[in-house]
Amino acid sequence: MTRPATTGGVKPRETFSRRSVFVFAAIGSAVGLGNIWRFPFVAYDNGGGAFLLPYLVALLTAGLPLLFFDYAIGHRFRGSAPLSFRRMSRWAEPIGWIQVLVAFVIAVYYAVIIGWAASYAWFSIDERWGQTYEESAEFFSSTFLNAANGFGFDFVPSIVIVLVAVWIITLGVLLAGVQKGIGRTALIFVPLLVVLFAALVIRSLFLNGAMDGLNKFFTPDWGVLTEPGVWVAAYGQIFFSLSVGFGIMLTYSSYLKRKTNLTSSGLVVGFSNSAFEVLAGIGVFATLGFLVTTSAGAGWDDVSGGPGLAFIAFPALISQMPGGPVWGVVFFVCLILAGLTSLISIVEVVISSFQDKIGGSRTVATLAIGLPMAVISLVLMPTEQGLQNLDILDKFSNNLGIVGIALIALIAVMFVLRLAPQLRDHLNSVSSWPVGTFWIFCLAILTPIVLAYALVTTIIELVNEPYEGYDLPVIGVFGWGMLGAILVLSVLLSLLPWRGARHLDGPPELDDDPSDYANEYANRDGLAPREGETAADSTRKKA
Repeated sequence: MTRPATTGGVKPRETFSRRSVFVFAAIGSAVGLGNIWRFPFVAYDNGGGAFLLPYLVALLTAGLPLLFFDYAIGHRFRGSAPLSFRRMSRWAEPIGWIQVLVAFVIAVYYAVIIGWAASYAWFSIDERWGQTYEESAEFFSSTFLNAANGFGFDFVPSIVIVLVAVWIITLGVLLAGVQKGIGRTALIFVPLLVVLFAALVIRSLFLNGAMDGLNKFFTPDWGVLTEPGVWVAAYGQIFFSLSVGFGIMLTYSSYLKRKTNLTSSGLVVGFSNSAFEVLAGIGVFATLGFLVTTSAGAGWDDVSGGPGLAFIAFPALISQMPGGPVWGVVFFVCLILAGLTSLISIVEVVISSFQDKIGGSRTVATLAIGLPMAVISLVLMPTEQGLQNLDILDKFSNNLGIVGIALIALIAVMFVLRLAPQLRDHLNSVSSWPVGTFWIFCLAILTPIVLAYALVTTIIELVNEPYEGYDLPVIGVFGWGMLGAILVLSVLLSLLPWRGARHLDGPPELDDDPSDYANEYANRDGLAPREGETAADSTRKKA
């Protein structure tokens, strides 16, 4: 396709070459570390097999509606989060910047987990963490991380080196662009992740004790369905695992062609993400069932989700299972693939937003924004205090940052700007699966209630007791201070002039976007715009 000429420094918006590429990229973003180490234990702690019922309800009433919500905004307003909200209203722009800055924070700490996984893939070869659960825990916290609390910048050289490599790979993919970088990477990494993880799950089913583990995971406790906390946990899991609410799906959908089936794409992404989570639950609990039967010294009360599962329980398990080094490499490669596809999408939110704001090429935006992100990550995360910093940043950015800004965005769009009918009509104009009153009800009533409840309870919990017993000054800096900085910076960034976007009021009908349908038709009929001519001009020539 011939790209239209642009004026005033405005660059044609990049696009995914076809819808399937977008779907793979969106699945790659949604399927991350949390699918593997968070969902199984959320389900286990909230009724086992019975949890699948509120989980399905949450997917249908919050996950998919929020996914469609992000798709509709990004696709209709043709921009990153700040640009899309600015095109809704001048005062709404800070909402987009809060999403961007939350993504910035998440990227800073998320990268180091991928670095840990890369290190452990190498460690799997000689199983240097030892043979027992206790030895594995001691190796992770003391030998590998040299973990400490408080403030400090005592670096762990081995982690620094791997983290540099993670950022080089991530920025290299983003420098290649939307289609050649993000799209092609997703087309390779996502199928590879599924194949490797499926092989790991199949192997786990043949381990001694696997059935005991599956019984632990699936045995339903129907009595928990009357507990509000179980339903909130289900909504929370869906919300965090689908990458909604902080600009990723909004940004990706802005790279779609004008005539793209949005809701059917969302259904594929949503159910693929949930299917992978259930698969992860089967694999994790089958292997843990084997672990507790071995001489590793671990019981069901010892294992939990998060880094403890990946870097303590699984290494101990690997040391006990036949062919452990091979399956250890497979497991940690799965973590690397899941983490990289998610990290790429998170960093793209930030780069796309600044490119829209300041103009310039993707190369300039990627280096100008990506390198400072990498530097901050390298200063804070590969230190002896890195695990502490990660834990606090993750808690506050996810449970307060993402939940809070998602609630604000829903209230602003649904009640203040009253754009629900417009977004509904936009989805229905391009999609085969229509949305209607129920979709609006979920976004205007049901989801905000759940988000508000989760937000208020988390704030009360964090105010009443220091998170995980960390020092109050550290929580003040990396928790409350981080959130305060995001709010202030979001306002300051919204005051800067727009240099990379020409149209700032309402959805652009023709915005010199290569995905614009008028451009597509003009090029198809041999009427590509000439220098200084828009797609509309070339289309009128035919008439």
